[in-house]
Amino acid sequence: MWILQSIEWSVSPEIFSIGFLHIRYYGILFAIGFMAGFYIIQKYYRDAGQDPLEVDNFLIYTILGGIIGARIGHIVFYEFDYYSAYPSEILKVWHGGLASHGGVAGVLLSTYLFSRKYNKPFLWIADRLAMPAAFIGGLIRIGNLMNSEIYGPQTDLSWGFIFLRNGETIAKHPTQIYEALAYFAIAAFIWFVYKKENGKVHFGKLSGYFLALVFTARFFIEFIKNNQASFEENMFLNVGQLLSIPIVIIGIYLIVSSKNKPKSLDEPQT
Repeated sequence: MWILQSIEWSVSPEIFSIGFLHIRYYGILFAIGFMAGFYIIQKYYRDAGQDPLEVDNFLIYTILGGIIGARIGHIVFYEFDYYSAYPSEILKVWHGGLASHGGVAGVLLSTYLFSRKYNKPFLWIADRLAMPAAFIGGLIRIGNLMNSEIYGPQTDLSWGFIFLRNGETIAKHPTQIYEALAYFAIAAFIWFVYKKENGKVHFGKLSGYFLALVFTARFFIEFIKNNQASFEENMFLNVGQLLSIPIVIIGIYLIVSSKNKPKSLDEPQT
């Protein structure tokens, strides 16, 4: 009987290239996620009787907020010394270096600015972003798998990946897949809650689920993921875990406090 021992992974991160144009799986998955999010949020707007054309501008806000926040987060929390010495590298996001915690902060800030401009409750908009954000997070982790990056230590499990392109010779935990599956499951759960309550969900509940569940999953998966920076080697909890704790607390607070908030834009806002 043949038993799987490990998976040899040598997939090129590039799908194809034309001259200076290089099409990578990561970029395609990122784009697919944002386009899917665009149509999902449009549906939310229609369900609430709102103008779906607003979503066009909201997509621009979130893309800019997410990328800028993720870049700043990586620089501040992981490689401040390097980028201080080489500031010209800061804008070169195609070289890598995006932190999900910073991305979430950037998206929330851009969502707040959008809510002020369009005179809508911040939590109502944030709730509409929760499900697609979790889905996009899952696609980004699949992109990390295609790049052969952000994986874990050695494992004897049969689904361990040998990342040949990185010169690995032993199987490692494919933590990209663990996170992707967790985020897809969270996205499905948030969508289930939304549908079960026919779109009439207390403000803050869905975004609370997103923050609490996504970063709880991130916290525990970090135990079997290689550290992103060398200074984390002697830390019991790494930077990602330390940053996740307050976000989980905020998420739980939003869930608990949501019962005192309205369920629709037609109700009086407190």
